[in-house]
Amino acid sequence: MANIKRNLRAGAAVVLVGLTLAACGGEGDAKKAEAKAGEKAGGASTQTVSIVVASLQNLPRTVTASGTVSAWEEVPVGAETGGLTATGVYVDEGTYVRQGQPLVQMNDALLRAQLRQQQAAVETAQANAARDQAALGRAQELKERGFLSQASLDTALANQRASSANVAAAQASLSETRTRLSQATIKAPVSGLVISRNVTRGQIISPGTELFRIVRDGRLELDAQVPETDLALVRAGQSAVISSDQIGETTGRVRIVTPEVNAENRLGVARIALVGGGFRPGMFARARIQVGDQPAVTVPTAAVLYRENRAGVFMLGTDNRAHFQPVTVLSRTTDSTAVSGLAAGSRVVVAGAGFLGEGDRVTVAPAARPVGERASAARAAAVNAAAARTAQAKK
Repeated sequence: MANIKRNLRAGAAVVLVGLTLAACGGEGDAKKAEAKAGEKAGGASTQTVSIVVASLQNLPRTVTASGTVSAWEEVPVGAETGGLTATGVYVDEGTYVRQGQPLVQMNDALLRAQLRQQQAAVETAQANAARDQAALGRAQELKERGFLSQASLDTALANQRASSANVAAAQASLSETRTRLSQATIKAPVSGLVISRNVTRGQIISPGTELFRIVRDGRLELDAQVPETDLALVRAGQSAVISSDQIGETTGRVRIVTPEVNAENRLGVARIALVGGGFRPGMFARARIQVGDQPAVTVPTAAVLYRENRAGVFMLGTDNRAHFQPVTVLSRTTDSTAVSGLAAGSRVVVAGAGFLGEGDRVTVAPAARPVGERASAARAAAVNAAAARTAQAKK
């Protein structure tokens, strides 16, 4: 009986020890789980990074556009008098002409004959008018003496008026013939560059047919297609740089910004007058329009990353967690980049940004002292070390 009691007490002790060990083991597992959860909540990264504060600065802003080179004003040249043969063509494509310079001479032999005929008709009409004027004078004198009736005087007056009208008609015909004769020589209506020619010697020219096309004053301009988001920044008078892979670069100035935006592609047109260069109508060119200083948020260029083909920066919140913020790059230099989509004053990761992931917790490195302070500290340390060596030597 005593043995049974001892066995029962021993078994109870064993059970009690097992329960105690089990309880201790469970507490250890809970602590491990809590530790793992703490690690997961704390973030996978403990990287030390450096940060800067995004600042708002006035930076030179450039609007980029492209388009087709065209003539500032194209002037078509045609014939006013038709049915005549071209006997001489004096200019060709690519020739710069002056206003009033002869371009084409047409056969004017018939017109010159008509001119002589009209001159003779004018002289005849003038002679008849002089005769009738003299007859009217005599009729008036006889009427005053009572030797002529009123009817005869009225007839003389009518003859004199008819003769004057015939003189006017003959002179008008003569003027018309002279005008047609002058039109037989086709002249340049404006100064400029001839870009097309559609007439050859011996050709019978019809009235209204376009014979030449002239770029007025040789002035060209670029019809630059500007996105509607940047159109408000572009104004007349702003300078621009026009470039082409074939020609190179030249300067220009915005002449006018059209008030209409294309509803299909959302592009407006800025007409940029070109200054010099070897551009020709129809060529493709690009433009960089200087729209003046504009306020923009800037960050170091090294802080801008690309994730999934999107530009962005890593921002730090109050809990030092990194969050990727997409931005739009406005302009870029070696040192700084102007962006939109980021508020001024935001803390942006620079060094170490390329190794971060969304939500990583980081350690911010202390800001480096300026170069001047570091140099002063180095000199002070050198002086102190020299003083210490001197004191040691005296001992």
